[in-house]
Amino acid sequence: MIKRIVRSTLVLGLLFGLTFTPAAQEDPKKMNLTLEDCILKALENNLNIAINVLSPELSDIAVARANEKFMPQLSMNLSTRDTSSASYSFLDAAGAVATVTDNYSADILQAIPTGGQFSFQVDGYKTDTNRSFQTINPRYGTTLTFNFSQPLLRDFGFKMAKREILVAKNDQAVSRKDFETNLSNTILNVEEAYWNYVYSIELLKVRKQSLKLAEDLLEKNKRSVEIGTLAPIEILSAEAEVATRHADILQTQAQVRNAEDQLKALMNLQADGAEAEAMNLIPVDKPSYEKKTIDFEEALAIAIENRPDLESTRISLKNSELNLSYAKNQLLPSLNLTASYWSPGVSGDQIIYLNNNALSGVIIGVVPGGSTDAFKDTFGFKYSNWSVGVTLDFPLSNILSKANYATARVSLEQARLRMQNEEQQAFVEVKSAVRSVQTDYERVLAYTVARELAQRKMEAEEEKLKVGLSTNYLVLLNQREFRNAQVQELQSIVAYNLSLAQLQQAMGLTLTDRSIKIGSLIGD
Repeated sequence: MIKRIVRSTLVLGLLFGLTFTPAAQEDPKKMNLTLEDCILKALENNLNIAINVLSPELSDIAVARANEKFMPQLSMNLSTRDTSSASYSFLDAAGAVATVTDNYSADILQAIPTGGQFSFQVDGYKTDTNRSFQTINPRYGTTLTFNFSQPLLRDFGFKMAKREILVAKNDQAVSRKDFETNLSNTILNVEEAYWNYVYSIELLKVRKQSLKLAEDLLEKNKRSVEIGTLAPIEILSAEAEVATRHADILQTQAQVRNAEDQLKALMNLQADGAEAEAMNLIPVDKPSYEKKTIDFEEALAIAIENRPDLESTRISLKNSELNLSYAKNQLLPSLNLTASYWSPGVSGDQIIYLNNNALSGVIIGVVPGGSTDAFKDTFGFKYSNWSVGVTLDFPLSNILSKANYATARVSLEQARLRMQNEEQQAFVEVKSAVRSVQTDYERVLAYTVARELAQRKMEAEEEKLKVGLSTNYLVLLNQREFRNAQVQELQSIVAYNLSLAQLQQAMGLTLTDRSIKIGSLIGD
Protein backbone atom coordinates (compact mmCIF):
# COMPACT_ATOMS: atom_id res chain seq x y z
CA MET A 1 0.00 0.00 0.00
CA ILE A 2 2.80 2.40 0.96
CA LYS A 3 4.73 1.55 -2.20
CA ARG A 4 1.67 2.20 -4.37
CA ILE A 5 1.03 5.57 -2.69
CA VAL A 6 4.64 6.69 -3.00
CA ARG A 7 4.95 5.58 -6.60
CA SER A 8 1.75 7.27 -7.67
CA THR A 9 2.10 10.49 -5.68
CA LEU A 10 5.84 10.88 -5.25
CA VAL A 11 7.76 9.32 -8.11
CA LEU A 12 5.27 10.42 -10.74
CA GLY A 13 4.74 13.74 -8.97
CA LEU A 14 8.45 14.42 -8.68
CA LEU A 15 9.74 15.80 -11.93
CA PHE A 16 12.96 13.90 -11.33
CA GLY A 17 15.52 14.22 -14.08
CA LEU A 18 16.55 10.59 -13.50
CA THR A 19 15.26 7.22 -14.61
CA PHE A 20 15.92 4.08 -12.64
CA THR A 21 17.86 2.10 -15.26
CA PRO A 22 20.50 -0.08 -13.59
CA ALA A 23 23.43 -1.13 -15.71
CA ALA A 24 23.09 -4.40 -17.59
CA GLN A 25 23.33 -7.27 -15.15
CA GLU A 26 25.86 -9.98 -15.98
CA ASP A 27 25.03 -11.93 -12.83
CA PRO A 28 21.31 -12.26 -11.90
CA LYS A 29 22.33 -12.26 -8.24
CA LYS A 30 24.02 -8.88 -8.54
CA MET A 31 22.54 -5.41 -9.07
CA ASN A 32 24.73 -2.71 -10.60
CA LEU A 33 23.67 0.69 -9.29
CA THR A 34 24.85 4.24 -9.77
CA LEU A 35 24.45 6.82 -7.03
CA GLU A 36 21.49 8.34 -8.89
CA ASP A 37 19.86 4.89 -9.14
CA CYS A 38 20.14 4.49 -5.38
CA ILE A 39 18.66 7.94 -4.74
CA LEU A 40 15.69 7.31 -7.02
CA LYS A 41 15.06 3.89 -5.49
CA ALA A 42 15.18 5.44 -2.00
CA LEU A 43 12.69 8.14 -3.03
CA GLU A 44 10.43 5.40 -4.30
CA ASN A 45 10.67 2.94 -1.41
CA ASN A 46 12.02 4.72 1.66
CA LEU A 47 9.56 4.25 4.53
CA ASN A 48 10.41 7.56 6.16
CA ILE A 49 9.45 9.38 2.96
CA ALA A 50 6.33 7.24 2.66
CA ILE A 51 5.30 8.52 6.09
CA ASN A 52 6.19 12.16 5.51
CA VAL A 53 4.67 12.32 2.03
CA LEU A 54 1.26 12.27 3.73
CA SER A 55 1.96 15.40 5.80
CA PRO A 56 1.47 17.86 2.90
CA GLU A 57 -1.74 16.04 2.04
CA LEU A 58 -3.00 16.49 5.60
CA SER A 59 -2.12 20.19 5.49
CA ASP A 60 -4.02 20.55 2.20
CA ILE A 61 -7.06 19.03 3.88
CA ALA A 62 -6.67 21.49 6.76
CA VAL A 63 -6.64 24.42 4.32
CA ALA A 64 -9.76 23.13 2.59
CA ARG A 65 -11.46 22.73 5.96
CA ALA A 66 -10.53 26.30 6.95
CA ASN A 67 -11.88 27.64 3.65
CA GLU A 68 -15.25 26.10 4.44
CA LYS A 69 -15.84 29.06 6.74
CA PHE A 70 -16.66 31.18 3.67
CA MET A 71 -18.72 28.55 1.93
CA PRO A 72 -22.48 29.31 1.93
CA GLN A 73 -24.44 27.25 4.45
CA LEU A 74 -27.90 26.07 3.49
CA SER A 75 -30.39 24.82 6.05
CA MET A 76 -33.94 23.66 5.39
CA ASN A 77 -36.80 22.71 7.66
CA LEU A 78 -40.15 21.13 7.06
CA SER A 79 -42.63 20.15 9.79
CA THR A 80 -46.30 19.32 10.31
CA ARG A 81 -48.28 19.58 13.54
CA ASP A 82 -51.80 18.35 14.20
CA THR A 83 -53.29 19.40 17.56
CA SER A 84 -56.64 18.67 19.16
CA SER A 85 -57.94 19.90 22.49
CA ALA A 86 -61.19 20.26 24.35
CA SER A 87 -63.16 23.43 23.80
CA TYR A 88 -63.82 25.37 26.97
CA SER A 89 -65.85 28.13 25.34
CA PHE A 90 -68.62 28.27 22.75
CA LEU A 91 -66.53 30.99 21.13
CA ASP A 92 -63.84 28.44 20.18
CA ALA A 93 -65.76 25.56 18.68
CA ALA A 94 -68.38 23.03 19.41
CA GLY A 95 -66.73 19.96 20.85
CA ALA A 96 -62.94 19.81 20.22
CA VAL A 97 -60.63 22.48 18.84
CA ALA A 98 -58.54 20.98 15.99
CA THR A 99 -55.69 22.75 14.21
CA VAL A 100 -53.30 21.50 11.53
CA THR A 101 -50.14 23.56 10.98
CA ASP A 102 -47.50 23.07 8.28
CA ASN A 103 -44.19 24.96 8.60
CA TYR A 104 -41.28 25.22 6.18
CA SER A 105 -38.17 27.36 5.95
CA ALA A 106 -34.99 27.72 3.91
CA ASP A 107 -32.00 29.69 5.16
CA ILE A 108 -28.71 30.58 3.43
CA LEU A 109 -25.92 31.91 5.66
CA GLN A 110 -22.78 33.49 4.19
CA ALA A 111 -19.75 34.70 6.15
CA ILE A 112 -18.08 37.76 4.62
CA PRO A 113 -14.35 38.65 4.64
CA THR A 114 -14.82 41.63 6.96
CA GLY A 115 -15.85 39.32 9.79
CA GLY A 116 -19.61 39.76 9.46
CA GLN A 117 -22.43 37.51 8.31
CA PHE A 118 -25.22 37.85 5.79
CA SER A 119 -28.27 35.59 5.70
CA PHE A 120 -31.22 35.14 3.37
CA GLN A 121 -34.24 33.33 4.77
CA VAL A 122 -37.64 32.32 3.44
CA ASP A 123 -40.15 30.78 5.83
CA GLY A 124 -43.82 30.05 5.56
CA TYR A 125 -46.72 28.24 7.11
CA LYS A 126 -50.23 26.94 6.51
CA THR A 127 -52.84 26.65 9.26
CA ASP A 128 -56.26 25.02 9.05
CA THR A 129 -58.49 25.12 12.12
CA ASN A 130 -62.11 24.63 13.16
CA ARG A 131 -62.07 27.59 15.52
CA SER A 132 -65.00 29.93 15.21
CA PHE A 133 -64.95 33.48 13.91
CA GLN A 134 -61.91 32.98 11.57
CA THR A 135 -61.78 35.49 8.74
CA ILE A 136 -59.13 33.54 6.74
CA ASN A 137 -59.04 29.76 6.95
CA PRO A 138 -56.95 27.96 5.84
CA ARG A 139 -54.33 30.67 6.13
CA TYR A 140 -51.01 30.85 4.22
CA GLY A 141 -48.15 33.04 5.37
CA THR A 142 -44.62 33.65 4.00
CA THR A 143 -41.81 35.97 5.05
CA LEU A 144 -38.63 36.94 3.22
CA THR A 145 -35.89 38.12 5.61
CA PHE A 146 -32.43 39.62 5.04
CA ASN A 147 -30.13 39.81 8.06
CA PHE A 148 -26.72 41.44 8.28
CA SER A 149 -24.30 41.59 11.20
CA GLN A 150 -20.84 43.14 11.32
CA PRO A 151 -18.40 43.39 14.25
CA LEU A 152 -16.85 46.85 14.43
CA LEU A 153 -14.12 46.26 17.04
CA ARG A 154 -13.43 42.71 18.18
CA ASP A 155 -13.20 40.24 15.23
CA PHE A 156 -13.31 43.09 12.71
CA GLY A 157 -11.29 43.03 9.50
CA PHE A 158 -9.98 40.75 6.80
CA LYS A 159 -7.07 39.44 8.88
CA MET A 160 -9.30 38.48 11.80
CA ALA A 161 -11.92 36.86 9.59
CA LYS A 162 -9.39 34.88 7.58
CA ARG A 163 -6.99 34.09 10.42
CA GLU A 164 -7.77 30.37 10.44
CA ILE A 165 -7.28 30.20 6.67
CA LEU A 166 -4.02 32.15 6.81
CA VAL A 167 -2.71 29.94 9.61
CA ALA A 168 -3.74 26.80 7.74
CA LYS A 169 -2.01 28.01 4.57
CA ASN A 170 1.13 28.83 6.52
CA ASP A 171 1.02 25.40 8.13
CA GLN A 172 0.60 23.97 4.65
CA ALA A 173 3.73 25.79 3.47
CA VAL A 174 5.62 24.65 6.58
CA SER A 175 4.59 21.06 5.88
CA ARG A 176 5.88 21.33 2.32
CA LYS A 177 9.19 22.80 3.42
CA ASP A 178 9.54 20.13 6.11
CA PHE A 179 8.91 17.53 3.44
CA GLU A 180 11.64 19.09 1.29
CA THR A 181 13.98 18.91 4.28
CA ASN A 182 13.10 15.25 4.77
CA LEU A 183 13.81 14.54 1.10
CA SER A 184 17.14 16.37 1.31
CA ASN A 185 18.14 14.45 4.44
CA THR A 186 17.23 11.15 2.82
CA ILE A 187 19.27 11.95 -0.28
CA LEU A 188 22.25 12.93 1.88
CA ASN A 189 21.91 9.71 3.87
CA VAL A 190 21.89 7.71 0.64
CA GLU A 191 24.97 9.53 -0.64
CA GLU A 192 26.83 8.89 2.62
CA ALA A 193 25.80 5.23 2.64
CA TYR A 194 26.75 4.81 -1.03
CA TRP A 195 30.22 6.33 -0.66
CA ASN A 196 30.84 4.48 2.59
CA TYR A 197 29.95 1.27 0.76
CA VAL A 198 32.30 2.19 -2.09
CA TYR A 199 35.02 2.97 0.44
CA SER A 200 34.64 -0.37 2.20
CA ILE A 201 34.85 -2.22 -1.15
CA GLU A 202 37.94 -0.31 -2.23
CA LEU A 203 39.46 -0.82 1.23
CA LEU A 204 38.94 -4.55 0.83
CA LYS A 205 40.79 -4.42 -2.51
CA VAL A 206 43.69 -2.55 -0.91
CA ARG A 207 43.98 -5.06 1.91
CA LYS A 208 43.80 -8.00 -0.48
CA GLN A 209 46.61 -6.41 -2.47
CA SER A 210 48.57 -5.95 0.73
CA LEU A 211 47.98 -9.61 1.63
CA LYS A 212 49.22 -10.64 -1.83
CA LEU A 213 52.45 -8.69 -1.28
CA ALA A 214 52.98 -10.39 2.09
CA GLU A 215 52.25 -13.83 0.60
CA ASP A 216 54.69 -13.20 -2.25
CA LEU A 217 57.38 -12.25 0.24
CA LEU A 218 56.62 -15.37 2.30
CA GLU A 219 57.00 -17.62 -0.76
CA LYS A 220 60.27 -15.90 -1.66
CA ASN A 221 61.56 -16.42 1.89
CA LYS A 222 60.61 -20.11 1.81
CA ARG A 223 62.59 -20.60 -1.40
CA SER A 224 65.53 -18.75 0.09
CA VAL A 225 65.46 -20.99 3.19
CA GLU A 226 65.29 -24.10 1.01
CA ILE A 227 68.44 -23.12 -0.87
CA GLY A 228 70.14 -22.01 2.32
CA THR A 229 70.49 -18.32 1.64
CA LEU A 230 68.12 -17.27 4.44
CA ALA A 231 67.76 -18.34 8.02
CA PRO A 232 64.47 -20.17 8.87
CA ILE A 233 63.68 -17.58 11.54
CA GLU A 234 62.99 -15.04 8.79
CA ILE A 235 59.94 -17.04 7.70
CA LEU A 236 58.19 -16.40 11.01
CA SER A 237 57.90 -12.63 10.57
CA ALA A 238 56.48 -13.06 7.05
CA GLU A 239 53.98 -15.69 8.25
CA ALA A 240 52.89 -13.45 11.12
CA GLU A 241 52.37 -10.57 8.70
CA VAL A 242 50.29 -12.78 6.38
CA ALA A 243 48.08 -13.87 9.30
CA THR A 244 47.61 -10.26 10.45
CA ARG A 245 46.67 -9.05 6.98
CA HIS A 246 44.28 -11.98 6.54
CA ALA A 247 42.54 -10.95 9.79
CA ASP A 248 42.26 -7.39 8.44
CA ILE A 249 40.52 -8.76 5.37
CA LEU A 250 37.98 -10.65 7.48
CA GLN A 251 37.20 -7.45 9.38
CA THR A 252 36.89 -5.47 6.15
CA GLN A 253 34.57 -8.09 4.61
CA ALA A 254 32.22 -7.64 7.57
CA GLN A 255 32.48 -3.86 7.08
CA VAL A 256 31.49 -4.29 3.43
CA ARG A 257 28.40 -6.31 4.34
CA ASN A 258 27.37 -3.80 7.02
CA ALA A 259 27.72 -0.89 4.59
CA GLU A 260 25.70 -2.79 1.98
CA ASP A 261 22.96 -3.53 4.51
CA GLN A 262 22.79 0.15 5.45
CA LEU A 263 22.38 1.15 1.80
CA LYS A 264 19.73 -1.54 1.27
CA ALA A 265 17.81 -0.33 4.31
CA LEU A 266 17.69 3.24 2.96
CA MET A 267 16.51 1.93 -0.42
CA ASN A 268 14.06 -0.46 1.30
CA LEU A 269 14.65 -3.21 -1.26
CA GLN A 270 12.29 -5.42 0.74
CA ALA A 271 9.49 -3.49 -0.94
CA ASP A 272 10.66 -4.99 -4.26
CA GLY A 273 10.57 -8.55 -2.94
CA ALA A 274 12.90 -11.04 -1.30
CA GLU A 275 14.81 -11.59 -4.55
CA ALA A 276 15.85 -7.93 -4.76
CA GLU A 277 16.72 -7.88 -1.06
CA ALA A 278 19.02 -10.90 -1.51
CA MET A 279 20.98 -9.38 -4.42
CA ASN A 280 24.51 -8.08 -3.97
CA LEU A 281 24.78 -4.38 -4.76
CA ILE A 282 27.58 -3.40 -7.10
CA PRO A 283 28.29 0.35 -7.01
CA VAL A 284 29.11 1.67 -10.46
CA ASP A 285 30.24 5.20 -9.60
CA LYS A 286 33.71 5.77 -8.24
CA PRO A 287 34.70 8.69 -6.01
CA SER A 288 36.43 11.52 -7.84
CA TYR A 289 38.09 14.71 -6.70
CA GLU A 290 37.37 17.40 -9.24
CA LYS A 291 38.13 20.72 -7.60
CA LYS A 292 35.14 22.87 -6.61
CA THR A 293 35.72 26.42 -5.44
CA ILE A 294 33.01 28.45 -3.75
CA ASP A 295 33.11 31.68 -1.83
CA PHE A 296 31.77 31.53 1.73
CA GLU A 297 29.71 34.71 1.45
CA GLU A 298 28.12 33.43 -1.74
CA ALA A 299 27.41 30.05 -0.16
CA LEU A 300 25.84 31.69 2.90
CA ALA A 301 23.60 33.91 0.76
CA ILE A 302 22.45 30.86 -1.19
CA ALA A 303 21.74 28.98 2.03
CA ILE A 304 19.69 31.82 3.55
CA GLU A 305 17.58 31.95 0.40
CA ASN A 306 17.21 28.24 -0.36
CA ARG A 307 17.33 26.18 2.83
CA PRO A 308 13.85 24.73 3.41
CA ASP A 309 14.32 24.53 7.18
CA LEU A 310 14.97 28.28 7.37
CA GLU A 311 11.97 28.99 5.16
CA SER A 312 9.85 26.76 7.37
CA THR A 313 10.88 28.78 10.43
CA ARG A 314 10.13 32.06 8.64
CA ILE A 315 6.63 30.88 7.81
CA SER A 316 6.07 29.71 11.39
CA LEU A 317 7.12 33.20 12.49
CA LYS A 318 4.28 34.61 10.37
CA ASN A 319 1.84 32.40 12.27
CA SER A 320 3.15 33.73 15.56
CA GLU A 321 2.61 37.27 14.31
CA LEU A 322 -0.94 36.40 13.26
CA ASN A 323 -1.65 34.85 16.65
CA LEU A 324 -0.37 37.97 18.43
CA SER A 325 -2.49 40.22 16.22
CA TYR A 326 -5.56 38.10 16.93
CA ALA A 327 -4.90 38.02 20.68
CA LYS A 328 -4.51 41.81 20.71
CA ASN A 329 -7.80 42.19 18.82
CA GLN A 330 -9.59 40.03 21.37
CA LEU A 331 -8.79 42.58 24.07
CA LEU A 332 -11.21 45.02 22.41
CA PRO A 333 -14.86 45.23 23.46
CA SER A 334 -17.47 43.64 21.24
CA LEU A 335 -19.35 46.24 19.17
CA ASN A 336 -21.70 44.76 16.60
CA LEU A 337 -23.83 46.40 13.95
CA THR A 338 -27.01 44.52 12.99
CA ALA A 339 -29.51 45.26 10.25
CA SER A 340 -32.60 43.39 9.08
CA TYR A 341 -35.15 43.74 6.33
CA TRP A 342 -38.20 41.52 5.99
CA SER A 343 -41.24 41.32 3.77
CA PRO A 344 -44.30 39.32 4.94
CA GLY A 345 -47.24 38.04 2.96
CA VAL A 346 -50.57 36.44 3.98
CA SER A 347 -53.32 34.78 1.94
CA GLY A 348 -55.92 32.01 2.16
CA ASP A 349 -59.66 31.37 1.86
CA GLN A 350 -61.44 34.56 2.98
CA ILE A 351 -64.68 33.84 4.87
CA ILE A 352 -67.54 36.31 4.38
CA TYR A 353 -69.99 36.67 7.25
CA LEU A 354 -73.47 38.14 7.30
CA ASN A 355 -73.27 41.93 7.47
CA ASN A 356 -69.44 41.47 7.59
CA ASN A 357 -69.87 40.56 11.24
CA ALA A 358 -67.82 37.54 12.24
CA LEU A 359 -69.58 37.45 15.61
CA SER A 360 -72.83 36.54 13.86
CA GLY A 361 -71.30 33.20 12.97
CA VAL A 362 -73.37 33.18 9.73
CA ILE A 363 -71.14 32.42 6.71
CA ILE A 364 -72.66 33.68 3.48
CA GLY A 365 -69.68 33.00 1.18
CA VAL A 366 -66.00 32.11 0.73
CA VAL A 367 -63.48 33.86 -1.52
CA PRO A 368 -60.84 31.23 -2.44
CA GLY A 369 -57.20 32.13 -1.99
CA GLY A 370 -53.98 30.13 -2.46
CA SER A 371 -50.41 30.17 -1.19
CA THR A 372 -49.22 31.90 -4.35
CA ASP A 373 -50.90 35.08 -3.28
CA ALA A 374 -48.80 35.15 -0.12
CA PHE A 375 -45.65 34.65 -2.21
CA LYS A 376 -46.67 37.48 -4.50
CA ASP A 377 -47.04 39.85 -1.57
CA THR A 378 -43.74 38.71 -0.05
CA PHE A 379 -41.54 38.88 -3.14
CA GLY A 380 -43.37 41.93 -4.39
CA PHE A 381 -42.31 43.65 -1.15
CA LYS A 382 -45.85 44.79 -0.49
CA TYR A 383 -45.12 45.19 3.20
CA SER A 384 -41.62 46.50 3.94
CA ASN A 385 -40.06 46.29 7.38
CA TRP A 386 -36.54 47.05 8.57
CA SER A 387 -34.48 47.47 11.71
CA VAL A 388 -30.96 48.67 12.54
CA GLY A 389 -29.16 48.31 15.85
CA VAL A 390 -25.81 48.45 17.59
CA THR A 391 -24.81 46.18 20.47
CA LEU A 392 -21.91 46.91 22.79
CA ASP A 393 -20.53 44.14 24.97
CA PHE A 394 -17.89 45.43 27.36
CA PRO A 395 -16.63 42.73 29.76
CA LEU A 396 -15.88 43.84 33.29
CA SER A 397 -12.90 41.50 33.33
CA ASN A 398 -10.80 40.17 30.44
CA ILE A 399 -8.17 38.29 32.41
CA LEU A 400 -8.26 35.35 30.00
CA SER A 401 -7.85 37.58 26.95
CA LYS A 402 -4.90 39.35 28.56
CA ALA A 403 -3.30 36.00 29.38
CA ASN A 404 -3.74 34.86 25.78
CA TYR A 405 -2.18 38.09 24.55
CA ALA A 406 0.79 37.70 26.90
CA THR A 407 1.23 34.09 25.75
CA ALA A 408 1.11 35.10 22.07
CA ARG A 409 3.63 37.90 22.68
CA VAL A 410 6.09 35.54 24.38
CA SER A 411 5.57 32.93 21.66
CA LEU A 412 6.39 35.52 19.01
CA GLU A 413 9.57 36.46 20.83
CA GLN A 414 10.51 32.78 21.03
CA ALA A 415 9.87 32.38 17.29
CA ARG A 416 12.11 35.37 16.50
CA LEU A 417 14.89 34.02 18.69
CA ARG A 418 14.44 30.60 17.09
CA MET A 419 14.79 32.21 13.67
CA GLN A 420 18.01 33.95 14.73
CA ASN A 421 19.35 30.73 16.22
CA GLU A 422 18.67 28.73 13.06
CA GLU A 423 20.27 31.40 10.88
CA GLN A 424 23.29 31.33 13.16
CA GLN A 425 23.36 27.54 12.94
CA ALA A 426 23.15 27.76 9.15
CA PHE A 427 26.08 30.18 9.23
CA VAL A 428 28.15 27.67 11.20
CA GLU A 429 27.14 24.73 9.00
CA VAL A 430 27.91 26.55 5.75
CA LYS A 431 31.22 27.83 7.07
CA SER A 432 32.19 24.37 8.27
CA ALA A 433 31.08 22.76 5.00
CA VAL A 434 33.04 25.25 2.86
CA ARG A 435 36.10 24.73 5.00
CA SER A 436 35.72 20.94 4.82
CA VAL A 437 35.50 21.02 1.01
CA GLN A 438 38.64 23.12 0.76
CA THR A 439 40.54 21.11 3.38
CA ASP A 440 39.50 17.69 2.06
CA TYR A 441 40.57 18.61 -1.47
CA GLU A 442 44.02 19.62 -0.20
CA ARG A 443 44.16 16.37 1.79
CA VAL A 444 43.44 14.38 -1.37
CA LEU A 445 46.35 16.04 -3.17
CA ALA A 446 48.67 15.52 -0.21
CA TYR A 447 47.73 11.86 0.34
CA THR A 448 48.05 11.15 -3.39
CA VAL A 449 51.63 12.36 -3.29
CA ALA A 450 52.23 10.39 -0.08
CA ARG A 451 50.86 7.22 -1.68
CA GLU A 452 53.06 7.64 -4.74
CA LEU A 453 56.15 8.18 -2.58
CA ALA A 454 55.29 5.22 -0.35
CA GLN A 455 54.91 3.00 -3.41
CA ARG A 456 58.26 4.09 -4.81
CA LYS A 457 59.89 3.60 -1.42
CA MET A 458 58.42 0.09 -1.09
CA GLU A 459 59.53 -0.90 -4.57
CA ALA A 460 63.04 0.42 -3.86
CA GLU A 461 63.22 -1.55 -0.60
CA GLU A 462 62.15 -4.73 -2.42
CA GLU A 463 64.91 -4.20 -4.99
CA LYS A 464 67.45 -3.74 -2.19
CA LEU A 465 66.24 -6.99 -0.61
CA LYS A 466 66.92 -8.83 -3.84
CA VAL A 467 70.61 -7.85 -3.70
CA GLY A 468 70.89 -8.40 0.06
CA LEU A 469 70.97 -4.75 1.07
CA SER A 470 67.71 -4.83 3.07
CA THR A 471 65.79 -7.06 5.46
CA ASN A 472 62.37 -8.67 5.59
CA TYR A 473 61.41 -6.36 8.41
CA LEU A 474 62.10 -3.23 6.35
CA VAL A 475 60.26 -4.64 3.35
CA LEU A 476 57.19 -5.50 5.46
CA LEU A 477 57.36 -2.13 7.15
CA ASN A 478 57.36 -0.36 3.77
CA GLN A 479 54.51 -2.55 2.57
CA ARG A 480 52.46 -1.50 5.60
CA GLU A 481 53.32 2.14 4.97
CA PHE A 482 52.25 1.81 1.35
CA ARG A 483 48.97 0.15 2.40
CA ASN A 484 48.27 2.87 4.95
CA ALA A 485 49.00 5.53 2.33
CA GLN A 486 46.53 3.87 -0.04
CA VAL A 487 43.88 3.78 2.70
CA GLN A 488 44.46 7.42 3.62
CA GLU A 489 44.22 8.48 -0.03
CA LEU A 490 40.98 6.53 -0.43
CA GLN A 491 39.58 7.98 2.80
CA SER A 492 40.40 11.52 1.70
CA ILE A 493 38.72 11.07 -1.72
CA VAL A 494 35.55 9.66 -0.14
CA ALA A 495 35.62 12.40 2.53
CA TYR A 496 35.87 15.03 -0.23
CA ASN A 497 32.81 13.62 -2.00
CA LEU A 498 30.90 13.56 1.29
CA SER A 499 31.98 17.14 2.01
CA LEU A 500 30.57 18.22 -1.34
CA ALA A 501 27.26 16.50 -0.51
CA GLN A 502 27.18 18.13 2.91
CA LEU A 503 27.93 21.55 1.41
CA GLN A 504 25.10 21.02 -1.05
CA GLN A 505 22.83 20.17 1.87
CA ALA A 506 24.01 23.14 3.95
CA MET A 507 23.27 25.49 1.03
CA GLY A 508 19.81 24.00 0.50
CA LEU A 509 20.60 22.88 -3.06
CA THR A 510 20.23 19.11 -2.69
CA LEU A 511 16.90 19.03 -4.53
CA THR A 512 17.63 21.88 -6.94
CA ASP A 513 20.95 20.51 -8.20
CA ARG A 514 19.35 17.13 -8.83
CA SER A 515 16.35 18.65 -10.65
CA ILE A 516 13.90 17.31 -8.08
CA LYS A 517 10.62 19.22 -7.99
CA ILE A 518 7.72 18.37 -5.70
CA GLY A 519 5.21 20.73 -7.28
CA SER A 520 3.00 17.98 -8.69
CA LEU A 521 3.01 16.18 -5.38
CA ILE A 522 1.94 19.12 -3.21
CA GLY A 523 -0.46 20.75 -5.65
CA ASP A 524 1.52 23.80 -6.79
